[in-house]
Amino acid sequence: MKVLKYAETPAIPVAPGVERRFIYTDHLMTVVVDLTEGPKETPDPFHAHPHEQTTYVAAGEVLFLMEGETPCRLKAGDMVAIPADKPHAIQLLTETARLIDNFTPVREDFIR
Repeated sequence: MKVLKYAETPAIPVAPGVERRFIYTDHLMTVVVDLTEGPKETPDPFHAHPHEQTTYVAAGEVLFLMEGETPCRLKAGDMVAIPADKPHAIQLLTETARLIDNFTPVREDFIR
């Protein structure tokens, strides 16, 4: 069994106002993404990856954008599923937000 306690797990800075913590098994990764410095005036750049992803909004509010879809405002308790290789982005609408992302397969690019 692998246990990571949030307060004891060092945050990995990703970009200004974005940090993450994660845990993973052979086939699944869970990532806690903490966003600060909001609200943002524009969305982050679109990106895509070969991993299936689900996102749970644990706190705050974001605008979720996916290529070919109508933008969707998500708040705490909402979830979204993103197919592999589908371009997507978010825009932070509140001062802070916490997202819980799950990826399969594991995001090897996150592991340092």
